[in-house]
Amino acid sequence: MTADDSYGRLDDDDYPAYTMGRAADMLGTTQSFLRAIGEHRLITPLRSPGGHRRYSRYQLRLAARARELVDQGTPVEAACRIVILEDQLQEAQRINAEHRRASGWANPPAAA
Repeated sequence: MTADDSYGRLDDDDYPAYTMGRAADMLGTTQSFLRAIGEHRLITPLRSPGGHRRYSRYQLRLAARARELVDQGTPVEAACRIVILEDQLQEAQRINAEHRRASGWANPPAAA
């Protein structure tokens, strides 16, 4: 891999560019919080060849939303489930919009 390839990956939301310590600093949280949301299957960090956790920007966005909920008093397990469901809904809406565009159906009927 060349330096140009490495720099190009920094724009990739799924590239695991951040160490656990850096991720915790960026989120203003602890490493144990990142481990906890991993245990509740919100995010599964990739591992470096040395076994260290690495996080992507996408994972950090999910973790930030979970932290927001926890800071509002939601238990970690519930916060993780909420974020997972929000993420699934967003993906389903994106797919539906793509299907509407592909079929030329720009104006869906109003809900009854």
